[in-house]
Amino acid sequence: MKVTKTAWHGIGIGLFCAVALGLLLYLLYGRTVSPDATGSLSFLPALNAACNAVTTVFILIGLVYIHRGDREKHRRSMLAAFAASTLFLLGYLTYYAVHGETHFPGQGAVRPVYFSILISHIVLSAVALPLVLTTFYLALTNRLQYHKTLARITYPIWLYVSITGVVVFFFLKAYTT
Repeated sequence: MKVTKTAWHGIGIGLFCAVALGLLLYLLYGRTVSPDATGSLSFLPALNAACNAVTTVFILIGLVYIHRGDREKHRRSMLAAFAASTLFLLGYLTYYAVHGETHFPGQGAVRPVYFSILISHIVLSAVALPLVLTTFYLALTNRLQYHKTLARITYPIWLYVSITGVVVFFFLKAYTT
């Protein structure tokens, strides 16, 4: 059986996503973090939230441009959103490699609200990564009908993840002393 070039690209995207998610799970749950790490890179959560906010803005701008029929500005906006998301992911992995998990200290009614947002954010982040990569691949290989179909699924998930990333940051900021 001959494997097509498109199939190899799909396999590559799948492997990349599996490795990225495996690395993230290892960083979060597979190792211990030194207590001496506190304080270093403490600016990264704010920077990561800013990257998520920038991603949100560029996704929305890209949506406006594609609805207006301006493909070039849409393309540039989505590439900027992708770049901001990539910077976020690098900052996130770096921060958690050094600091480990961040525990939410809030109590009472806010706790289930926070965790429902956080859990949906985490689950949809895992879904968003392969969707975003595949949607970009389809656009970059000029398979625009497939791109358009998948983008209708990808953009609301990616948008939700980028917005809730900022929300989670502000929850942690408000309840951490």
